[in-house]
Amino acid sequence: MKVTLVEQKVDLMNDTGTPTYLPPVRWARWAAVLACIMAGGCASPYTGPWNMRELSKAPKFEWADTTGPVKSLYYENEPYQGHATRVFAYYAAPAGRRNVPGMVLVHGGGGKAFAEWVELWANRGYAAIAMDLAGCGPDGQRLPDGGPDQGHDQKFDDLAKGIRESWPYHAVAAVVRAHSLLRAMPEVDSHRTGITGISWGGYLTCICAGLDPRYKVAVPVYGCGFYREDARWARLLSRLSETDRRRWHENFDPSQYLPACRVPTLWLNGTNDLAFPLPIYQKSYHLVRGPRTLCVTVGMKHSHPQGWAPKEIGLFVDSVLQAGQPLPHFASVDRNNRAARASYKTVVPIEQAALHCTTDGGDWKERNWQTVPAKLEPNCVTAQLPTDKGIVWFLTITDTRGATVSTEHEVINP
Repeated sequence: MKVTLVEQKVDLMNDTGTPTYLPPVRWARWAAVLACIMAGGCASPYTGPWNMRELSKAPKFEWADTTGPVKSLYYENEPYQGHATRVFAYYAAPAGRRNVPGMVLVHGGGGKAFAEWVELWANRGYAAIAMDLAGCGPDGQRLPDGGPDQGHDQKFDDLAKGIRESWPYHAVAAVVRAHSLLRAMPEVDSHRTGITGISWGGYLTCICAGLDPRYKVAVPVYGCGFYREDARWARLLSRLSETDRRRWHENFDPSQYLPACRVPTLWLNGTNDLAFPLPIYQKSYHLVRGPRTLCVTVGMKHSHPQGWAPKEIGLFVDSVLQAGQPLPHFASVDRNNRAARASYKTVVPIEQAALHCTTDGGDWKERNWQTVPAKLEPNCVTAQLPTDKGIVWFLTITDTRGATVSTEHEVINP
């Protein structure tokens, strides 16, 4: 609760962290948010620029190809530049089965609707839908009635043309409508659906997990919020006027929606990720009000195949939607000078533990990390840090399935 309230307070400040005047409509919004939080646990009513009542209705769609196990279709989305739009998507479900759980699969920058991703989840026992978020069809060519492209101009600069002309507005709407369509499929159990996304798809997953209360589980990979606090994204936002930077943050930064996320979330990232470094990643998952699990990996590559490959994703989703065995869970983490200790709970036996640390400073993506074995004891893991000054560290445990979870990282200043 303290973290949530602190973040809400920060949002009432301008880019320099000093208090700023809020128009009456923004005061009304934040008054409602804070009253809701203080009342004891209702989710934030803020839905940004999206009409969730309309987006929660199954959109009109038409099948494009139904000949194979992976089908393709087009569904309606928001108007763009004065014309109606359609979104291309792949869909698959386990053959001959009913009442199956469903997954929404959201690609990242440079990505597309991936048929193999849909098939992966169908083979696992899920109905799955993966949509294209660049206004393209199955051949990668622009649709005559497609939405905005997914370049940085469309993601940032086009905000100057209006909220509803920018890529984040259309992408979120397309994801919510894909979820509505998935839930309406006759073989899908509409009460057991989840979402996972990679990179910019992780960014969209963070927004939709707080915006769309129909999900039961969410797995953002790489992507997170607090764009204006990271140098890479701040440079792109700096191309906007001060007013539009504030509008982008208020409408399109995941930090505005994550406090309303109440479902179990699994957060996967690499220590040296090129786009989403650990500081803003940590700030993002701290906002979530539902149970969260971390899986931070030293040197995890940034790509779509690397983003959907971790076995932890399927196991985590299975544990929520199909009563599978859960991932291990860290219950507490303590440090006394150089002595680190973390207690854990698990159903599946733990076979190894490790300490990961770096004494490098500077750019997170350039830091060198060391990994050494940690000591497994009954229901806890212990390790000795090489120093208690100028170090970043975290612990991991791995069960007999090869599934790994991590503690939060801690930065110990010199």
